[in-house]
Amino acid sequence: MKPLSQAIRPTTVIEPEKLRSHLGLDLVVISETFQHTGSFKFRAAYNVVLNRPESEFVGVSSGNFGQALAFACKLLDRKCTVVMPHNSAKVKVDSVVSYGAAADLINVNEISRVERLEQLREQRPDAYMASAFDDRLVIEGNSSLGDEVIGLGLDAIVVPIGGGGLISGTIEAFERAGKAIGIFGAEPAMANDAARSLKAGKIIPNDLEPQTIADGTRTLSVGDLTFPVIQRGVKDILEVSEEKIVEGLKLYFSHANLKCEPTGALSLGAVLQYPEQFRDKRVGVVVSGGNVDRDVYLSTVSV
Repeated sequence: MKPLSQAIRPTTVIEPEKLRSHLGLDLVVISETFQHTGSFKFRAAYNVVLNRPESEFVGVSSGNFGQALAFACKLLDRKCTVVMPHNSAKVKVDSVVSYGAAADLINVNEISRVERLEQLREQRPDAYMASAFDDRLVIEGNSSLGDEVIGLGLDAIVVPIGGGGLISGTIEAFERAGKAIGIFGAEPAMANDAARSLKAGKIIPNDLEPQTIADGTRTLSVGDLTFPVIQRGVKDILEVSEEKIVEGLKLYFSHANLKCEPTGALSLGAVLQYPEQFRDKRVGVVVSGGNVDRDVYLSTVSV
């Protein structure tokens, strides 16, 4: 069994001159689109499966964590089931199945992910219920991305936020290194539970899973473990409009030759919406993943 450091692919760091010139910013793109299973989630999932003794894992995911957990279980010879919304991107569902896992599709308007997970917990008491974000092993796995970018000389870094696993790991990586940096979360305005929670000083969940184009952030709330890390480590959480997410998606395609998923475009969308936050700063924008249905992508970038 390979340790995490040997199992992951190093992140891709690019400084696309066309995009930098267009924005007039010292922009560094930190892309996990070429990570195993197409997103940063492999870092977390592999770390979980590697460090748990159970032979079966059950995860809940809109797609990226599910793919990552399925692949990690395949590599480490474990059984895997992934609970997924019925409207998850087809490419993500197909990928979960291709890695040998079972995709348990649910209508989230009829039963929540949490309720379905509890049903499976009762049915499979010996399985490990793997959270996509609210797990110390997840946060630690994600911190490996932060470790890789510490030496880039950034003044600020913008990280997509759904459940908070990636930004929590990023915060902890910079804390370990003793490096002061402005860490910003980027969250869809229509799925702004993290921003509202930060302002209120307590977790305020969404009533329903918000149907933002950034499907990786369709979570009810940040986690009990991730929220305290976010509270102590973020400079701000920037709420991004759907229009700016799409604009970011298009700019990556046209100005950086980079295909990403809508959630991956959140960070650039935040920079587009709040440019004043990043003037005269060297800013890193994290592209969290690149898994998107072909038709959805084509229709989005061609609009």
